[in-house]
This record gives sequence, C-alpha cells and structure tokens, in this order.
Amino acid sequence: QVQLVESGGGLVQAGASLRLSCAASGSIFSIYAMGWYRQAPGKQRELVATATNGGKTTYADSVKGRFTISRDNAKNTVYLQMNSLKPEDTAVYYCNAALVLEWYWGQGTQVTVSS
Repeated sequence: QVQLVESGGGLVQAGASLRLSCAASGSIFSIYAMGWYRQAPGKQRELVATATNGGKTTYADSVKGRFTISRDNAKNTVYLQMNSLKPEDTAVYYCNAALVLEWYWGQGTQVTVSS
C-alpha cells in the first residue's frame, strides 16, 4: 500500500505560477515512477508529467516548456512546478505512484486558472 498526500493547488490568474507537492508513504520502495495527471470537467484524466526512479521524465505536449516535474527521493516527494498557467490548465490534479502491478492515486487538488 502507498499513501499519497497532495498540496499546493489554488486559484490563480493566467500567467501565474503554482507548485504542487505530493508526499508518498507506505511501500515506497516498490515505486518505480511518480507523476501527475489531471482531469477537467467533462474530460478524461490525462497525463501531465511523470518521472521514473532513474530520472527519465515525460511531459504532455500541452505543458512542455511550462511545467517541470521533480522528485526529492530523500523526502519521498514529487513536485510539479507550473509556470505560465493558462485557463485550459484548470483541472483537478492527481498525484500518481506506479508500482509493477498496481498504481496509486492521491485525493486530487484543484487548480483553477482565471483569464
């Protein structure tokens, strides 16, 4: 079992920045990747960014150059630095921990970007 606790969402204006944090606990030794997904109203959950234990990162095309994912392995925490936010970034953001046979999700944190 892995528990994920997210923080850092909020309401900002377009062009602003936010940083999301997600702290993992439990069977963290089994995690091989952590990342962020988001789900806007009426849409499917989509990948935002992921980072493997080896440091490989993957980003959605829509956030490349604006968002940066990073991990602090000593704190078992993954971060998402979001710059130049756009109204279309508005969504509930979910932290994800990937294990070999299962995935875990955080409770979600709302990010709202006003125009």
